[in-house]
Amino acid sequence: MTADPTQAPTQTQDPTQAQAPTQAPARTQAPVQELAGTTALVTGASSGIGEATALALAAQGACVVLAARRRDRLEKTAATVTAAGGRAVVAEADLSGEAGATAAVSAAVAATGRLDIVVNSAGVLLLGPVEDAPTEEWHRMVNVNLLGTALVTRAALPHLLRAAADGPRHVADLVNVSSLGGRVATANTAVYNAAKFGVNGFSEALRQEVARRHLRVCVVEPGFVATELPRHSRPEVLEGLAGGFDPGEPMRPADVAGTIVHVVTRPRHMAIGEVLLRPAEQLA
Repeated sequence: MTADPTQAPTQTQDPTQAQAPTQAPARTQAPVQELAGTTALVTGASSGIGEATALALAAQGACVVLAARRRDRLEKTAATVTAAGGRAVVAEADLSGEAGATAAVSAAVAATGRLDIVVNSAGVLLLGPVEDAPTEEWHRMVNVNLLGTALVTRAALPHLLRAAADGPRHVADLVNVSSLGGRVATANTAVYNAAKFGVNGFSEALRQEVARRHLRVCVVEPGFVATELPRHSRPEVLEGLAGGFDPGEPMRPADVAGTIVHVVTRPRHMAIGEVLLRPAEQLA
């Protein structure tokens, strides 16, 4: 049978020209807040790593309790958290003594009735050689960096263990911010090294004590971070050390804060016990 030439050809639709069905606009999903319903105490929250960590934890839904001596700085950080829709509580405290450490923990528990995370980030770095060093600088570094960490931890321990046993996550986290100086000693940081080596030893011993009770203990050891910390040393010391250390491009406080958030959001069966961070170009 042949086609009738007088018959007009049937028009068929080119499948490549077919119009796609109209799709409804994609819905924007709110980011998952992995720490919603938790309370986190962050010491040293008035600047640097502590401030950045508080902001990062709040962004994940935690109620953050900000502890440090400089109330004006803490209130500014709290306002930033609140403006972003989070919750922050200011706890002005001198964390180098037992009374201040206990007061900071009490403020955290009073905020929500619970305490799930503690980040010990308060720290002092006073550079200089051992010879003729003012011993009050040594006392400050040991009292804040080592003893303060231990005192806050001791006060928080019952609440963290309770959160690990009864809280919705069934795990709690303690993060102690140490330093690369807690692993490697260098000239002009002798007592700072001693204090940070102590933080590392304290953290590991405590980890062994509480690991079976689902309180995770992590020590974070940053290399050079762009903060105000080194500028607290005596002017003559800074002048003498100028140009003697080149870490390349330094880390930012937010880099360390992001690592801490990663640590405290791991699954319950996993614990990160130690993290060493360096700027990519830092050699020592």
